[in-house]
Amino acid sequence: MEHGPGHMMPTPGIGEPDGRKGIQMQVTPIGEEASAFHNNWLLPLCAVISIFVLALLLYAIVRFRRGANPTPSRNSHNTVIEVVWTLVPVLILVGIAIPSIRLLRHQYTPPPADVTVKVTGHQWYWSYELPDHGVSFDSYMLKENNDPTRQANQRARTDADGPPLLAVDNRLVIPQGKVVKFIVTADDVIHSFAMPAFWIKQDANPGQLHETWAKVDRPGVYFGQCSELCGARHGFMPIAIEVVPAAQFAEWVGSKGGHMPGATPAAAPAAAQASTNAAGNATPAPAVAGTATVNPAPAPQNPNVANRTNQ
Repeated sequence: MEHGPGHMMPTPGIGEPDGRKGIQMQVTPIGEEASAFHNNWLLPLCAVISIFVLALLLYAIVRFRRGANPTPSRNSHNTVIEVVWTLVPVLILVGIAIPSIRLLRHQYTPPPADVTVKVTGHQWYWSYELPDHGVSFDSYMLKENNDPTRQANQRARTDADGPPLLAVDNRLVIPQGKVVKFIVTADDVIHSFAMPAFWIKQDANPGQLHETWAKVDRPGVYFGQCSELCGARHGFMPIAIEVVPAAQFAEWVGSKGGHMPGATPAAAPAAAQASTNAAGNATPAPAVAGTATVNPAPAPQNPNVANRTNQ
């Protein structure tokens, strides 16, 4: 069993579906505000309106039935009632609009970002890049041990990875208590980057960059999925984000070959450095007449690119 950043055990019932009715437990300020608005204002308001309409309907059925009113009323309107049924819905909508606009303002006016993550949706996996940290990688769903489509070089999902259809081979790791800006896009069709516990659902459109953000104070593992129908394997491109303290985040960045902003990248080994210096000080041989100098092609920078066909 591996330990350290990127391998935290998920907490049952937090950051993953648990069969509850209603919204997942929220772990961001925006999610907590939105959840409170939904649970403490919208749901009670819907209940009150529904009970009132039902009571009014039952009263009308009983009070104005044919047996109780052999001679029906000829009234065509009532000014007081008409004013009331016009003003009350307006006041209800105003009461909904004020907290809604406040929530939208908070959601779309993010504080300065501490970490920037570029998220790219593909058919059918996610790519993550932290440009300020020099980290980029792909994230695929982990298949079950008895899945006939799992290839020999793919490890099977375990309970330590997360629930079925939600566990991935490479989790995105972000620091606890820091503002993380997600820049979301796609390279083929429309996807949707959805993380219910963060109150995030952002469409990923090819050729467009969309922005959302999160600030998570609770360490843990949180799961989401693509929430836009994107093809045959739409249901098999999950999202897993691990929130860790800042020191563990720096450790994870180093394990991915990156560096913290402002830090000097690790120096090459002495032997390799000496070899580089020797090559740099050597005098190049003169070119033979009639021939051209050919520079070798650079090595691929992302070792995961070669694995993209293993889905």
